This record gives sequence, structure tokens and C-alpha cells, in this order.
Amino acid sequence: MRDIAAAAGVSAALLIRHYGSKNGLVDAVDNHVVGTFEALLTAMTEQTAAVGLEPAAMPSLLDGLATHLPPDSAIPAYLSRLLISGGQAGAALFDRLFRLSQATLDTMVAAGTADAGADSEVRAAFLLLNDLAVLTLRPRLIEVLGVDPLSQPGMRRWAGEVFTIYRDGLTSG
Repeated sequence: MRDIAAAAGVSAALLIRHYGSKNGLVDAVDNHVVGTFEALLTAMTEQTAAVGLEPAAMPSLLDGLATHLPPDSAIPAYLSRLLISGGQAGAALFDRLFRLSQATLDTMVAAGTADAGADSEVRAAFLLLNDLAVLTLRPRLIEVLGVDPLSQPGMRRWAGEVFTIYRDGLTSG
């Protein structure tokens, strides 16, 4: 708490007075990050509806993060921690993301741009986990690829290859 207070330029006593405890501060940060992410998802949904994108061109979770958050935002790393560590906020966020993934897949199936597969729940979960893996392993990807997959050059590089694999499988030339 002292380190956080010092970084914020306030006293630790003020943090305790405002948040009650370290857990209260953590809950407040979790709620802020989930609220920010919910707003991001809402903006992505509204933007997609407003411009009438074809379902195949619907932005992914990674597109939304790259477009709606500043490049140095701490939110992607915090979301990763929130989803991995569990807790009520992480479970609620994952449930929301999974429902969004299912809805997106359903829309794509209805438009004829995707197949529901033998198990549409597993397919929606697979698509979601691919985006979350990039989010969670982002620092390692930057190390091995030399580019941030959430930057504009990284998104072009990443999305191009991912789309090719989704479209053609691993045997395309």
C-alpha cells in the first residue's frame, strides 16, 4: 500500500481511508478494469453495427484492444492477470467474453461466413482462447517476434497469418 500511495502521490492512510484495505483497493481496480473493458466491448459492438461490417470483418478482441486502448496501457496485462488468477471479477469477465464469442460465431454462421462445427460452444471457446493467449503471452511474443502483436504493425502481421490459417488450415502454401 505504501508503494502504491507513493506512486500516486498520496499517503497510505488516505488509501486505507478511501478503500478500507488492500483488498478494497484491489476490488476497486478490478471493477475499474472490467468496467473499462465492458465499455471497450460495447464500443466495438456499436461500431460494428453502425458501419455494417460483414461478420467476417468483425473486429476481434485483439483488434479492440489495439484500437481502443493506448499502446502503453496497463489494462491488457491486468486483464491477463485477472483472467488467470480467478476471483469473481475474472470469472464474470470470462463469462462475458465467452458469450460475446458465441454471439459473434452465431452471427458469422447465420451470414454463411463460418461453420458452427460439431460443437459450437467449443468452437467459440477456441476462438476466444486464441485471442486471450496472445493477450496473456504478449510479452513473450514481443521477445520472439520483435513486434508487439497489439501494435498496428504487429496486428497486420499477426492477423494476416491467423486469417490464412483459419481460412486454409496449416497446409496452405
